[in-house]
Amino acid sequence: MRLCGKKVLITGGARRIGRALALAMAREGADVVVHHGHRPEEAQQLCREIAGMGRQAEAIQADLDDPAQAEDLVKQAAASGPLFGLVNNAAVFESLKLADTDLAAWERHLRVNLTAPFLISRAFVAQCAPSAGGRIVNILDWRALRPGRDHFPYTVSKAALAAMTRILALELAPAITVNGLALGAILPASDGSDETLVLKRVPAGRRGELGEVAEALLFLLAGPAYVTGEILHVDGGRHLA
Repeated sequence: MRLCGKKVLITGGARRIGRALALAMAREGADVVVHHGHRPEEAQQLCREIAGMGRQAEAIQADLDDPAQAEDLVKQAAASGPLFGLVNNAAVFESLKLADTDLAAWERHLRVNLTAPFLISRAFVAQCAPSAGGRIVNILDWRALRPGRDHFPYTVSKAALAAMTRILALELAPAITVNGLALGAILPASDGSDETLVLKRVPAGRRGELGEVAEALLFLLAGPAYVTGEILHVDGGRHLA
């Protein structure tokens, strides 16, 4: 159990990939703080599942579109004990091109995908004991390193988060490692759209599995502390195609 006795906060942890990552961390012995925006029933159900595994779990609601709530999230999560790990997973993901992006959509993506991880990471660092260390993992996207014309505000916000990942790795070394996971096609689109063309562009020829994402995350949370500033692609080679 690679995370036994460690406490980890995962934003957007109540559903989809966040839920799978929370369960994977609990299986490795972590106590998990499940952040959710507006999914109280799903978050509580997940906490019950984690408790059934013999680990502690707590659900905390915060609207990351509100900087004040984002800034207060870590204080609530660390009230019962310090955090070892932070996974910045929550994100706004809208299929908008430049012509479709109004100022409200632009600012919403930046607030949730960039400003919230900045505020949460800063608060996380403040509560870490110097001798205890800590781990931050930012969930990115292959588009962040190889942008295209689709998902314009989302891609810009994730590219900025990738830059912040590397800057924080320099700033916080050696006590705290900061890395990123750049994901590709993992789950079917939530809007039910046909993704046949998307999968044709993946060299691996398939969608990724949640277990593969979880293993990559656990490597960054529980693996060598000599790995920092790394952006690990879990995308079947999509960023190369």
